[in-house]
Amino acid sequence: MAAEETTMAMALRHTASIHADVLAVRTADDSTHLTWAELLTEVDSFAGGLRKLGVERDQTVALMLGNQPEFHIADMAVVTAGGTPFSIYQTYTPDQIAYVIGDADARTAIVSAEYLPVMLEARKQLPDLKTVIAIGSEHQDTISWESVLGSNPEFDAQQAAEEVRPEDVLTLIYTSGTTGPPKGVELTHGNLVPVVRAVADLVHLEPGDRLISWLPAAHIAERDAHHYIPIVYGASITCCPNPREIIQFLPQVRPNWFFAVPRIWEKLKAGLEAMLAAQDPEQAAPLRAALDDAIEAVRLKQDGKEVPADLAERVAAADATYFKGLREMLGLDMVRTVGVGAAPTPRDVLEFFHAIGIELAELWGMSETCGYGTLNPPGKARIGTVGPPSPGAEIVIADDGEVLIRGACVMKGYRNQPEATKETIDSDGWLHTGDIGAFDSAGYLKIVDRKKEIIINAAGKNMSPANIEATIKSSSPLIGQVCVIGDSRPYNTALIVLDADMAPAWAAQNGLEGLDFAAISADPKLLAAVEAAVEAGNQKLARVEQIKRFRVLLADWAPGGEELTPTMKLKRKPIAAKYSEQIEELYS
Repeated sequence: MAAEETTMAMALRHTASIHADVLAVRTADDSTHLTWAELLTEVDSFAGGLRKLGVERDQTVALMLGNQPEFHIADMAVVTAGGTPFSIYQTYTPDQIAYVIGDADARTAIVSAEYLPVMLEARKQLPDLKTVIAIGSEHQDTISWESVLGSNPEFDAQQAAEEVRPEDVLTLIYTSGTTGPPKGVELTHGNLVPVVRAVADLVHLEPGDRLISWLPAAHIAERDAHHYIPIVYGASITCCPNPREIIQFLPQVRPNWFFAVPRIWEKLKAGLEAMLAAQDPEQAAPLRAALDDAIEAVRLKQDGKEVPADLAERVAAADATYFKGLREMLGLDMVRTVGVGAAPTPRDVLEFFHAIGIELAELWGMSETCGYGTLNPPGKARIGTVGPPSPGAEIVIADDGEVLIRGACVMKGYRNQPEATKETIDSDGWLHTGDIGAFDSAGYLKIVDRKKEIIINAAGKNMSPANIEATIKSSSPLIGQVCVIGDSRPYNTALIVLDADMAPAWAAQNGLEGLDFAAISADPKLLAAVEAAVEAGNQKLARVEQIKRFRVLLADWAPGGEELTPTMKLKRKPIAAKYSEQIEELYS
């Protein structure tokens, strides 16, 4: 374990020396298969080429790469050369790319072939972007990946790595920008190395443990879980280049640690329930009864009550008969720690996976805290909370309910924005998160909502839109996105977008084959199904929280588009502006 190192540059070298023959990075077909020793050789070779191209200490380098082995090589090559790599969301427009590269003052970019056209378009606005290194493409305005590898054999990678300091910026994480242009969060080696070290106390990774790289590298969750942590602990990374295929990757890889956003877990649950619904009712009855028993047992345990012996026996028998097979089918039979975060997870989803023996645990963190803050510990998860403060993180609740955090995990600051940094981190080192939360009796944190997103209706009632949205979404797999409106209004309404995968499947099962997404969204039978789902969700909400009217929109909301950030957070102000006419009709 390389956790005793103080920089990620040296952590990689330590891991490559003591776990030289352990698999580091692979593709699913094993066309690329690198051990940690082999990965280090590639990193050093590419780092020398970057130094020859003029990448010096403290210089930033933009990466626009998919989930591929070259990302892990390129990122650590920049670090080894003394620079600061940062990733760009693949969904960004040329203007967005130009903004973050300009803000970061990057002179070099490394790009996969599929993103080269949009990068070259952005480059027209970036006179200081001198070098674009292309992977898998030849273009007159770029340098090939192959020409950089091995182009500087005189480069002393060991010395360069030793010159990297804990106070050096390891990466920039550009926040998703729900309220304005993204801000560049500066995270140092001194921020992230202690965070990774603390994870050892929580998830117990071992050399060779299997992980899947599938989230955008521009998000702190991907960099933490599937890049930095494997580097320190010698875990093995399988690259999933298409995030839509992650569910198919799980049985192939059988990961030991897996992290996903709530929507993935909702879809896995919906798929299992659809499979159950398709069975003959008599054949399905025993499994339904087993699930009911297991969920009852979960609820009793969560309430601190004893599970009756006969119920415990039935659940144990069901685990051997049914649930073990379900875990194997999902590819989660070898997983030791399973995390979910970035948005609220419906309680029934958490209970379902606990019931079938997968202890789905919510966690909480921010880009500004290295994605670190709280985590439900294995074996002690409390459903409805994001866990107790993680080692080294101090967390308190301010008088107005805002969550404040302090510790080594707190960012250096926002790049080029000293005033915004001062507004976020006070003179005592407390980072003001913007989240509203509270501790339960066991010291576990509950997140209510974003401070600026709390709905206060016309009668003065405070409500969490995120909680309402999660409840409505969980009522049907047909519903992909929900945006609740109600601030200063007499009642709550919602804009609803269908799930792009489930809606066509539902249409095919209901005699609507061949219809496009807009036609499915407008079909009366579909609208009736959504209305029934909204009503079912309303039954779980207080009367004042319930959705009185809704509108199903005719187009999907894509991550990184006008309505969603790349991490699928709602852009509430742009949504309110774009759909103002539809919203006003809901109140007419």
